[in-house]
Amino acid sequence: MCTDKQLPVHPVFRENSVVDVSSCASVHHVTSERNENRQKTVRGKRKARECSENAKRKHSKSSNGSLGRAENEQLKNGDVEAVTLFEVVSMGRSAMQAVVDDWIDAYTGDRDTALLDLISFFIQCSGCKGMVTAEMFQSKKGTDVMSKMVEDLDEDTGLQYKKFLAFPWILTVTWPLDMDSGEYPLIMSGLYWKRFRSHFCEFVSVLVAQCQNCVIFDGYLLNTLISLLTELSDSRVRAFRHTCTLAAVKLLSALVNVALNLSVSVDNSQRLYEVELAKMASKRASPRLDRIQRKISEIQERKFEIENMMDAIFKGVFLKRYRDVIPEIRAICMEELTMWMKLYSSVFLNDSYLKYVGWMMHDKQPDVRLKCVLGLQGLYQDQSCSKTDLFTIRFKERMISMTLDKDHEVAIQAMRLLMVISQSCEDVLSPDEHKNIFQFVYCSHRPLATTAGEFLYNRLLSNPELSRPRDGASEQERDRELVLARVRALIHFHTESELHQHMLYLVDSLWDSAGALLKDWNGLTSLLLPHTSCQDQALSSAEEAFVIELLLASVKQAAEGPPLSGRGAGKKVINTKEKKLQIDDCTKLTEHFIKVLPELLSKYSEDAEKLTSFLKIPQYFQTDTCDHENSQALLAELEAAVDRHTDAGLLETAAHSYQSLCAQDSPWHSMAQPSFDRLIQRWTDTLGTRFGESQSDGCFTANEDSTLEILSTLKKLNAFNIAQELSKWSLYELGTRLLDVEIKHGGLPMEVVTVEALRFMCNCILWKLNTFGEGVTSRESALQQRNQLRAFCEKCHRCLSHAEQLVREQAFMCLSDVLIAHNYQLQMWDSSAGTPLLYTPDPKLQKALLSFIVEHVFTSPEQDTHNSKDGRLEDLHRRRNLLAAYCKLIVHSVLEMSMAAEVFKQYVKYYNDFGDIIKETLNRTRQMDKMESARTLVQCLQQLYLRLKQEQDRGNTCSSRVQTYSSIKELARRFSLTFGWDQIKSRESLAMIHRDGIEFVFKGFVQQSEKHSPPYISYLTILSEFSSKLLKPDKKTIYSYLQKFAGEQVINNREESWMPLIYYRASLMGTDTIARSGSHARVGADRKMYRSFLNSALRSSTGLAQLNKQLRYVQCKKEINV
Repeated sequence: MCTDKQLPVHPVFRENSVVDVSSCASVHHVTSERNENRQKTVRGKRKARECSENAKRKHSKSSNGSLGRAENEQLKNGDVEAVTLFEVVSMGRSAMQAVVDDWIDAYTGDRDTALLDLISFFIQCSGCKGMVTAEMFQSKKGTDVMSKMVEDLDEDTGLQYKKFLAFPWILTVTWPLDMDSGEYPLIMSGLYWKRFRSHFCEFVSVLVAQCQNCVIFDGYLLNTLISLLTELSDSRVRAFRHTCTLAAVKLLSALVNVALNLSVSVDNSQRLYEVELAKMASKRASPRLDRIQRKISEIQERKFEIENMMDAIFKGVFLKRYRDVIPEIRAICMEELTMWMKLYSSVFLNDSYLKYVGWMMHDKQPDVRLKCVLGLQGLYQDQSCSKTDLFTIRFKERMISMTLDKDHEVAIQAMRLLMVISQSCEDVLSPDEHKNIFQFVYCSHRPLATTAGEFLYNRLLSNPELSRPRDGASEQERDRELVLARVRALIHFHTESELHQHMLYLVDSLWDSAGALLKDWNGLTSLLLPHTSCQDQALSSAEEAFVIELLLASVKQAAEGPPLSGRGAGKKVINTKEKKLQIDDCTKLTEHFIKVLPELLSKYSEDAEKLTSFLKIPQYFQTDTCDHENSQALLAELEAAVDRHTDAGLLETAAHSYQSLCAQDSPWHSMAQPSFDRLIQRWTDTLGTRFGESQSDGCFTANEDSTLEILSTLKKLNAFNIAQELSKWSLYELGTRLLDVEIKHGGLPMEVVTVEALRFMCNCILWKLNTFGEGVTSRESALQQRNQLRAFCEKCHRCLSHAEQLVREQAFMCLSDVLIAHNYQLQMWDSSAGTPLLYTPDPKLQKALLSFIVEHVFTSPEQDTHNSKDGRLEDLHRRRNLLAAYCKLIVHSVLEMSMAAEVFKQYVKYYNDFGDIIKETLNRTRQMDKMESARTLVQCLQQLYLRLKQEQDRGNTCSSRVQTYSSIKELARRFSLTFGWDQIKSRESLAMIHRDGIEFVFKGFVQQSEKHSPPYISYLTILSEFSSKLLKPDKKTIYSYLQKFAGEQVINNREESWMPLIYYRASLMGTDTIARSGSHARVGADRKMYRSFLNSALRSSTGLAQLNKQLRYVQCKKEINV
């Protein structure tokens, strides 16, 4: 049976002036008489709260309650008075100890009242806005009572309630219906509520810690508290479930600490017992031994009791909530479980508990997976592998796969977990698994790559076996041997990974962990230079290439820093410390390589590939001083390198290095600039002299040696002209002489004309366009520049018809670059700079450009079948570059937009090869001018249709160059899809397409006199592909426009020849209008009928002629009235 216990009215919580605590519960403890208040109105409840609030104020003045000292401390500090556990915990850590001590004193005096205060605290922390009633449970036979433990809705009051047993109490919690939709303290945002969560967890820990030597073992406090938290953690209400689950697992964590303290006490007492027992019989005190033995037994009993409590919480809360629907609850369970395993491994660290962590590593939420991985890191760091070996074998595959997790933080911590496992358990990961894990140094996410780099460094490069010195070796030799061993280990990994083009990514991944090795430029360069004492450790050619590439990547990383391209959203903003470190690294590498680089350039002077890598290093020099002697040696080796080689990559790299050394703010400017000028002047003189000697009566008559010298010199000048302006040497005039000889007389070798001469003149024009307008420009200067530009375009125009394909393609690319640069110069022109440079390509040149694209880009695939796969890919890449250059001319308004029609015609036919380029061009032209872009599409479709009509009227079978009717219709459909879903934005363009199409079809058609259909009426079927993009009002307008041309009598005509008009009208009418006319079913049947014969005609190879033939056999069964 249940009897009411007369308890004092519990205080109602008042609003806290610091934060809004209106969501906090007003918790009442009343007798069975006051249980009738649940049937009162809301106004009656408010009065009850006010009365209990007044009672609280009187009670708090006269009694030394559980919050007395806490209140006094807060009042002394000038804070707002706190009258509840919830308010004191919310205020912070300073009052925590005092309030717990006061509560223990109150519990010792009146445990029922204090316990109800604690119950109210947990319910209030859940954000409950209702109240709690309590009844004393005294019956041993609680069958009837247990059957009434429910969570339901009270329809009379409109409140939800939960009735449950928290022995010895039967508690009833009542709350409003909207509690599920509202927030509660644990999920509220803001710093205050984040602190509240930590204070709440600390309160539970402090409460158990302060009670561990007194009331915790009275069989009353924790039993009631565990019952309360177990019941509320199983509630349907998220606030109760979340808050009480957190409190329960924190309570278990606190009990773990108590159990650990008891274990320490047992060990200490056991040692004391053994010491006493080891004494001689005459000195041994039997009563003391008995006392120690009783103490050991008592502590062990307490420990057993604590473990039972822990087991009750685990089974009652954890096992139900670790798979809760709320991810926050699952994460809490996993975090605390791994903490229990770490702290109390004798009980929790076994497969029975580890399996839950393994299962939850498959959770859908990244936070839960992250808690599992972080917890396992702590376990593998602190515990031996013997306790986790079965778990490791069972879930190793999952842990490895988590490095590919879509959440970056989970992937990073999974990588760290594998690193810890590899360090603590040597043979768990196989060599193949290590190899696969190390491949993450090449991934695009830099934090994951650096973690993998750390793993790689710890596993391979910091191996103690690598640092064993040779007997009798000096310190310098030992350092060199260690660097060599580490480099060879890195070479072995890099070779096995088969990703030889990713050295920059490898260095970036190792930069944080292996920075000492990568910045040891002295040790790395010593491997490349001759070393007398270590001839047996000389590097092979492949190893030298790797070390050189590693050197270059480390120099670039030190000078530029992360992130690399593809490893960051943008340029990283470095702080002052990082900037200073970067400057120091640049200074050190400059001081080292300014001395060593000349010797390295001399050693590898015949190897162009290795030499190219070394020539990039001066671009990263950064210092305020200049070593004159070493700088002269470096410039001499630079000059020797570019004189000896004609490789394009090497010359381009050398040109950029000269550009860096000759910069105005460079300390090497005074030495590098004269050396650069002498070099260019020598090449210019050589080219002029050799070309003059090779001419005879205006024809080119040089022998093979002179031709090779002219070609090599032209390549060098061209490479340096790309990096710096060389106009003061009058190189354009020299290039003009070369082209004039070829155009007028011919005879120049193809390579000289195509690859170099045209490109050489193009670069000169581009530099002049770039510098034109820097000062005030006169009219005469503008005219001279325009004449020069026109002359160059005319020369390129002539080269478009050259016999060699390479000449034609190079001329086209030069024309595109120059015309686009000129257009950009006009757009950026400042009116204050004087007369602009005006030039417009003539119509002949524009047509020549279009003809070139049609002939060289849109070629038949059958022509390329003799090529290999690599050859076809290279050819496709070349044609894509040509088409992209032509589309740029249209997008930049160099060519008229109507000239894009020929390109748009090929959208479907060459979709796989050029679909992305054509679609982007179409979108760009639409952004420039919607109406003109639409006219271009109309022009494209009408030209294709007319060409097909002409071929069929002649009776010719359609050739491969003429698109079929089905392909034209498909092209119209693709065009309509490019308008997107925003019909308002493109309504004018679409309306214009329909108007032009109607005018095209009915051009010259007279309504009364004409009995036959217009010749182009089948074009309406193509036009209908755009009808779905029209708005309903626009469809009505277009339909009225159609009636204006066709007339009502023609529209209602049911003859076979007018079938495309019927189909087009159906596409415009729409379902709503037809339904209002009462002809919905007839239109649907007719549309289905027409679509069936149309599809069959489109599948036929005879095209439009077969379509017209089938039109004559179609019989319309019912008439459509509109």
